[in-house]
Amino acid sequence: MDWKDALGSLLPDNYTPDTTDTGATADAPRQTARLDVLVERKGRGGKVATIVTGFTVADSEVEQIASKLKQRLGAGGSARGGEILIQGDRPDAVLKALTDMGYKARKI
Repeated sequence: MDWKDALGSLLPDNYTPDTTDTGATADAPRQTARLDVLVERKGRGGKVATIVTGFTVADSEVEQIASKLKQRLGAGGSARGGEILIQGDRPDAVLKALTDMGYKARKI
């Protein structure tokens, strides 16, 4: 017995998969609050970083958003404590990328 059969045995006998969902809402953000994009220099040895705050989703989703932002902008960064840090002075590019991804954001 392979793993698909083992998992299938856990489903009820009358189970039929729902094929009507197109998955259009899978990429839509679940975020309803507005995100804040700001530029910060403190504690970084004079280097500038763009910070995105205001997330109300799980940390794993924040990490996925950070990954998409970093790839799109071609920049380094990290996601910690519900915030995204993008290296460099790029608030306009981050703001545009977030709005293109469907999030409400503003530059502070």
